[in-house]
Amino acid sequence: MLSRVANTLYWMVRYVERADNLARLIDVNQQLLLDSESLDSERLRGFWQPIILSTGDEEAFHSIYDQAGSSEVIRYLTDDPRNPNSITSCIALARENARTVRDQLSDELWEELNALYLFSRSDEAGRLVASDPPRYYERIRRSAVTFLGIAASTTARDEEWDFMDLGRYLERADKTTRFLDVASYLPSDEDEVADASSDHLHWSAILRSCSALGAFRAVQRQISAKAVVDFLLFSPQFPRSVHYCVERVDVSLHRISGTPRGTFSNKAERETGRLLADLAYGSVDEAFGAGLHGYLDALQERFNAIGEAIFESYVLMPDRIQTNAVREPRSSSALAAWQMQQQQQQ
Repeated sequence: MLSRVANTLYWMVRYVERADNLARLIDVNQQLLLDSESLDSERLRGFWQPIILSTGDEEAFHSIYDQAGSSEVIRYLTDDPRNPNSITSCIALARENARTVRDQLSDELWEELNALYLFSRSDEAGRLVASDPPRYYERIRRSAVTFLGIAASTTARDEEWDFMDLGRYLERADKTTRFLDVASYLPSDEDEVADASSDHLHWSAILRSCSALGAFRAVQRQISAKAVVDFLLFSPQFPRSVHYCVERVDVSLHRISGTPRGTFSNKAERETGRLLADLAYGSVDEAFGAGLHGYLDALQERFNAIGEAIFESYVLMPDRIQTNAVREPRSSSALAAWQMQQQQQQ
């Protein structure tokens, strides 16, 4: 398989997954605020600022907007063309990647992604964002899920599929940690925010953003910070938990290389194996003991390291670099471009 095609499929799915997760995050936060009618405008900003902080876009956001109110944050993350990580930007980037490998995709898959792109740029989408945001975000989420379902139904289980799976689960693991990290930025000096009722609402919202409330209730009766973090970080069964996602990344990497699991043939497999072992034998007490924000930050850095290692192993192709040392500046710029893509969500 050509490295260019592998890279394109990886990013196509990763951008669709990113758009889906942003839609989940914004929609759930809006629903959460409906249960907090007594909040004034200043305290409302205290609920939206953490969304920007958790995505890592604080500097870019404040270079465009003076304040982090609901309308500003929603615009920036939804359809602001100045934000390369907005929902509409991610969908456009996913479609552009798909267009360049159109012959590798099923007709149904291309049609679904193209329809999502056209909707995101339509007058209908603009009206829904302004007048009925829940319907807009539901449309984005359903289209993203449909896209992934069509991919699963129409793609042969070969290297093509494995690179698509890498993009999906690496992005999903990253965004799950960012959903959890929102809690680190919430104001704690207000009675409304600090009381048990608000705490329950906040952690319920995080579960809903991951479509995890039903699965969580099946194994836990009480919603609490530790129970939710334990489920979304360490559950080996739930498909949006970090542990499950890293497990799938590990499986895909070994399918691509053909090496047995438990061994490694490149840096990407080694980094993923280390992380998987830490998650398999880790505990929620360790996460809180180290400081939840710092623990989640460290996970995000390790996801980036895995992404860079995938690029170095399968796209940059170090064996060719070693035999053509004169081309090193071009390779370095390619790696820099990859790193910029990887860190757009930081």
